[in-house]
Amino acid sequence: MVPTAVDVPSGLPAAVPTPEPGDPRLARLSLNQATVKRWSLTQAVDGCLRAGLPAIGLWREPVAETGLAKAADLVRRSGLRVSSYCRGGFLTGADRAAALDDNRRAVDEAAELGAPCLVMVVGGLPDGDRDLAGVRERMAEALAELVPYALERGVRLALEPLHPVFCADRAVLSTLGQALDLAERFDSAAAGVVVDAYHVWWDPQVWDQIERAGAGGRIASFQACDWVVPLPVENLLGRGMVGDGHADVRGLRRAVDAAGYDGDIEVEIFNQQVWDADGDDVIATLVRRHVQHVL
Repeated sequence: MVPTAVDVPSGLPAAVPTPEPGDPRLARLSLNQATVKRWSLTQAVDGCLRAGLPAIGLWREPVAETGLAKAADLVRRSGLRVSSYCRGGFLTGADRAAALDDNRRAVDEAAELGAPCLVMVVGGLPDGDRDLAGVRERMAEALAELVPYALERGVRLALEPLHPVFCADRAVLSTLGQALDLAERFDSAAAGVVVDAYHVWWDPQVWDQIERAGAGGRIASFQACDWVVPLPVENLLGRGMVGDGHADVRGLRRAVDAAGYDGDIEVEIFNQQVWDADGDDVIATLVRRHVQHVL
């Protein structure tokens, strides 16, 4: 008798069988590297291939550990699509020149890796600064300096609004509407938005804003995960497997599809219990949850 698979981190028996590699339901599924934080790039690529995932979302730190040229070669030889590159941004600090230099390097890296977009977490309030409107406008000015560089290299800047709980320290863009207001200052080939279920599920305007984003061709990435409670002390780690929390991830997926998005569905989970679990078990769980709660 074949033992029943167990989901992580819940420890509960899996509700559906694990799809095999080649299953057409996996055609758009991508593993964001942050979900298997303890794995190297090589391990993450191999894990995707074992599970039959066709795409991977890359992060700068493990790419740097591998070496950019080696990482680009590894991913190309694997045949995996690169769904996104994380991350650029943090444009709100005092040293704009240094931030722009770092973002230009990130754009170059994304281009070398074949990533269609660089995810932008724009930055929070500098220490002691309470002028939120002013910080947002200075951030927009810095973004405007970066846009021509990214456009020349064929890398789209994907603005990611974060849940308001992160406004002070990570992103002064808190809603999809705010992100679109900024993206629409630029050509759609240069600037789009990330629809991340964790960050936008609560917003009563999200459905209208997804429709707006689709009409303008602005949806650069869709990321799937869930909002679980109680939140941990480190609220950044409050993401859960789809189906373990409160977000209508399937509804959001249907909305972005209806808006014209046909790109990858990237699973990005920051969760200590997930990180501590076996990577193959993590991927098997997210594959099952994808067919059970996303499609």
